[in-house]
Amino acid sequence: MSLQNSSVDKIQVIRTQPDQSLGCSIIDADGREVPITEEMIQCACRELEQRLVQPAEQK
Repeated sequence: MSLQNSSVDKIQVIRTQPDQSLGCSIIDADGREVPITEEMIQCACRELEQRLVQPAEQK
């Protein structure tokens, strides 16, 4: 499996609570602690997948 094929693989995620905290946060530009949500991670993953390029063919 390559990175280019990984987006078609589906892995079921089961949480005991629907809005379960991921237990991590970032500090924004104003110095406030902002919890990292699953939606933030999913958005970042989608953006990375869009930036993937086909590797050059090895000769």
